[in-house]
Amino acid sequence: MTKQNKSISESITHDQRMAARRSLLEELFNDFYDDRMRIYRMNFLRGIFFGLGSVLGATVVVALAVWILSFFVEIPGIGEAAQTAQSTLESK
Repeated sequence: MTKQNKSISESITHDQRMAARRSLLEELFNDFYDDRMRIYRMNFLRGIFFGLGSVLGATVVVALAVWILSFFVEIPGIGEAAQTAQSTLESK
């Protein structure tokens, strides 16, 4: 078998394996989730809670960062930036 034929046969084998995996996943998905509306509802709720969790998490991280920066108000350079960030957050 030549090198090119071997490469083609490996490519065909790989494609067949990927098609078999895709087919198995589609079959499992269709077996477990016959009710499409239930899937859409679950994914919608997942998206809402993911977004809410992301916003709350970012709020906590920013609040902690500003709080930690407030300890360094006396240091030149960092203190001015911390004071500016803190006053901006307090005004809004």
